[in-house]
Amino acid sequence: MTGESQQLDFLSDSTESTSTRFVTFIGPSLKRFDLAVTTTNHFYGKKLVTDLQFGRTAILAADDLEQEGYLERTFSLERDQAEDLREFLTLVLGDAHFTD
Repeated sequence: MTGESQQLDFLSDSTESTSTRFVTFIGPSLKRFDLAVTTTNHFYGKKLVTDLQFGRTAILAADDLEQEGYLERTFSLERDQAEDLREFLTLVLGDAHFTD
């Protein structure tokens, strides 16, 4: 790099107070889940769900759980493991709220 500074083109930059729920559970598949579920206004009512063991994160609402294979692909899970996660997430996720 030369003495010139590169200019960053920020598309968004904001700070928000959030709430994070940390949950550890084992379902019938016997897989242990260590999750952080963050509630924020930033994603139209969707929640930020992070698998703390493997560092995988998704922005989810209840309707995302209906997409076949979505949790399996996003969190690299077997079908029975994804069902355990889906069961938990149906308890904590709400609907997305889109505005104009």
